[in-house]
Amino acid sequence: MRLIRTGPVDPLPRDNEQAGPGSRESYQLRITSNGGEARARSSAGLYYAVETLLQLIEGSGKNAALPVVEIEDWPSLAYRGVMFDLSHGPLPTEDEIKRQIDFLARWKGNQYYFYSELSIEMKGYPLINPGGRYTREEVRRIIAHARERHVDVVPCLEFYGHLHDLFRIERYADLAALPHGADLNPGNPQVRRMLEDWVGQMASLFPSPWFHIGLDEPWELERAGSAAAGGVEPGKLYLDHLRRMSELVRRHGRRVLFWADVTSGAALFDKYPQLASSLPEGTVAVPWHYREEKDYSHMLEPFSKAGVPQVAGTGIWGWDTIVPDFRVTFSNIDGFLRDGRKHGTLGIVNTNWADDAQILYRMTKPGVAYGAAAAWQTDPVDRANFFLHYANQTYGEPAGTEIAAALRALDDAQQAMAAAVGPEDMFRLWDDPFAPHTLSRIRGRLQELRTARLRAEDAQEFLQNTLAIDPESLSSLLFGARLLDYAGMKFLYAAEIAAAFEKLGPASTRADLSFWLGRQAGDRNHSRVGDLMDLITELREIYRTQWNAEYTSYRLGSALGRFDAEYEYWRRFQARLWELRGTHQEGMPLPPLESLRH
Repeated sequence: MRLIRTGPVDPLPRDNEQAGPGSRESYQLRITSNGGEARARSSAGLYYAVETLLQLIEGSGKNAALPVVEIEDWPSLAYRGVMFDLSHGPLPTEDEIKRQIDFLARWKGNQYYFYSELSIEMKGYPLINPGGRYTREEVRRIIAHARERHVDVVPCLEFYGHLHDLFRIERYADLAALPHGADLNPGNPQVRRMLEDWVGQMASLFPSPWFHIGLDEPWELERAGSAAAGGVEPGKLYLDHLRRMSELVRRHGRRVLFWADVTSGAALFDKYPQLASSLPEGTVAVPWHYREEKDYSHMLEPFSKAGVPQVAGTGIWGWDTIVPDFRVTFSNIDGFLRDGRKHGTLGIVNTNWADDAQILYRMTKPGVAYGAAAAWQTDPVDRANFFLHYANQTYGEPAGTEIAAALRALDDAQQAMAAAVGPEDMFRLWDDPFAPHTLSRIRGRLQELRTARLRAEDAQEFLQNTLAIDPESLSSLLFGARLLDYAGMKFLYAAEIAAAFEKLGPASTRADLSFWLGRQAGDRNHSRVGDLMDLITELREIYRTQWNAEYTSYRLGSALGRFDAEYEYWRRFQARLWELRGTHQEGMPLPPLESLRH
């Protein structure tokens, strides 16, 4: 195989990157019975040609073969980024971030947004997150690793809200709009000096031509920020601060990006529509929205009409859910890019948040791949067959068929679970199932809970059959399937235990109590509560293993605390059932189930 580069190395996207035929990343690939040739202007183009070559391989081992083919290929969008949240939840290890970059590059992504709410070492600020930050040397090694894979690491920082990690430190509390809050006070001269220092430090660390300054969700802007800054009107205060930050960044020769809250977040561009036409020249807006919508144009039009360049901020919906919601993810990416192209979007920032602080990022890999593929090709991704294509390319055949079936089963289970318990089902997982509003809901959703369990169990079977292919990524999916199964079991069992209480009236005998509250509900073993106690402790240890495979120990204790509290809830409930069985007198009414919750 001959690799021919016709221009300079040119490995990374530039500020004025262009897409299309003849672009820096385009390539030609020709395979004949006598051999093959890849030709491109840059090393990036050759890299992508080789990735395509690997995708073309049919069979394996001695039976592997390449088809006779000629391909001319180029990206439809110049910037194809993914953002990993390295602040709200666990901190991936340096090696794990490198693996994330490897995976992104495999799907022809070219930007990795390093999202930091002060989770990067800052000189002169030793009190900020000493146990939860990356050293500057770690960041440099990550940047170097990414460059070899033609991925630019873009600093994605926060310079307005989301700075509670600073203001919870008493030394800095009075720099906030609201003491111990999250928004800085842009009217404070000390804040301005601090931000100038921070921008300089981050610009010297990240060589990327792009620099993301954040500025989303300043929740305190209208309630406290305006007053703290001397009564400046909120829209003007925000715009003035954005202009100052843009000027600071441009002094270092970087292009400025910021989160544009249209519809989502604080909806600043809905409240203050004059902002879109008043942005500093050259600033790139990133309108963001993560839910499925029929039309995203209203989020993009304010900037296209004002001649403001923009990048679409899509979302891999893996936060707040037990396993990622790929239906919402894929619909969001497809719809936002469809409408983004109409409004001249430069590319995509496919965000991967960790708001629930419990996410296992390896579960989200299909969403990373989908976003990169959708931004490379012109036609929409074949969503109906994506899991099969993805699994075959990632894991090979024939295992890919079973893994695709597992992904479909997981997706079905996730949809059923969300329908049963409501949105943010990762948080609902830890709810008290006997709370009146919760119990009322699940009693009307028993079929959805059964469906969630059955499809989660299908996924477990498929994944157990293929786990040896790639335990690194498949074991996290297997854990997700088991946790979904536990959630379904928990709420189904709660409904059954509640129904048993209703069977037991004043005429109940001790034998009735022993059967329903003992053998069925709370016996030492082979009972519903015993099942839940056994499973949650087993899942706790599996989760700990999965966490340690991806992350540092930062916040692990908080995450495991939820498992511990879940076990303790059922242990106490079991003890109260035992006490009730031992003290209840025949002919007396049972105490309400409510009394056993606490």
